[in-house]
Amino acid sequence: MKAIKTAGLGPGTRLVVGTSKPPKPGPNDVLVKVKASSVNPKDWKLNRTAAMLATPLLTKLLPPLFGDDLAGEVIATGSSVTDFTVGDKVYGMDMRPRTASLAEKAVIDQRCVAHMPHGLDFATAASLPLAALTALQGLHIGKAQSGSEVLIIGASGGVGTLAVQIAKAMGCHVTGVCSSRNRQRVHELGADAVIDYTAGDYRRDAGQFDLVFDVTSYETPQSCAPLLKPHGYFVSTGGNAKSVLALRTSRNPRVKGVLVRPVRRDLETINSMIEAGELTPVIDSQFAFADTEDAYRRSRSGRAQGKIVITVADDCSAESPGETAAD
Repeated sequence: MKAIKTAGLGPGTRLVVGTSKPPKPGPNDVLVKVKASSVNPKDWKLNRTAAMLATPLLTKLLPPLFGDDLAGEVIATGSSVTDFTVGDKVYGMDMRPRTASLAEKAVIDQRCVAHMPHGLDFATAASLPLAALTALQGLHIGKAQSGSEVLIIGASGGVGTLAVQIAKAMGCHVTGVCSSRNRQRVHELGADAVIDYTAGDYRRDAGQFDLVFDVTSYETPQSCAPLLKPHGYFVSTGGNAKSVLALRTSRNPRVKGVLVRPVRRDLETINSMIEAGELTPVIDSQFAFADTEDAYRRSRSGRAQGKIVITVADDCSAESPGETAAD
């Protein structure tokens, strides 16, 4: 089967279309014919570490294929799978440490996928799993509830655009932080207020919040201390060394990190919000399978507004005809 692999070593490493042996499902797995995937910063940070170090040990430890999010059709099931059948349209992600979804076929545990939301095509569904689960679980970790005042730093990105909408669906008063060029977009997503971080240091006069959710990983509990109410929560996605160190060394029980978990129950919560019209995925751009390197480059730029999707198959419409395991 076709799959995305690396070509070259060190800084010159590129992602290209190669071939790989098709995976086989275990007892609890489903085999998915992948229609679309999407890019998350975690993907290229892990890939870049492997490429830059290029050590034999790291090469052996990391899976050879790439991609976390997937949307596609079930073409085979393991002997213990009871909730999915061949032909089901599913979406999801795994974290061990990759789903290997940038390939024509991928194996994933049945507990890590859900039936696709009604009305979404494969490309749009593929934009959701990691980012939507991170947003939902981060808000839960920060004890967000109806009436909570929530500040979302990075409100125009892949996780942020979903976090704004999910927090509003939960009944929160939401303030989004983004650049001036994205203010209108964040307002349209439902934010009650929007702060332009390029206009000055908003942390001095933005007020205080029950939850500060930093989805950029650029901030720390110390830098955001003026933004927190006395019993407020600081939650971070912890995507760089500085933020991880700050989270691990903090003794404040209301300082938390999000380690996203692939839970079907949470995907089904996302389904309910989408089908109720409370949540609309935001797509920044869409790339063909052969242009995966360009998609990763777009993500590394830090300029994406919403999610970056990669179409693995040509037929990414949710209404495409079903396929069988024989395909």
